Amino acid sequence: MEHILAKTIIITKVSELIADKYKISIGEARDRLYASNIPALLDDDETGLYGESPLYVFSLYEKYKKEK
Repeated sequence: MEHILAKTIIITKVSELIADKYKISIGEARDRLYASNIPALLDDDETGLYGESPLYVFSLYEKYKKEK
């Protein structure tokens, strides 16, 4: 249960970071985040990504976006 809460908080914070950087709505930012590979990584408890900071997860999103 704790992992689910952590994942929810990370998704929310990373969405806010995306919205701020790209000057878009939170909803659009969340859509962009969910279109990336980040949610799958957060769902994989073995990666431990749910325990990382939102800024770190945001940096992974940025890397994913550049590779796309």
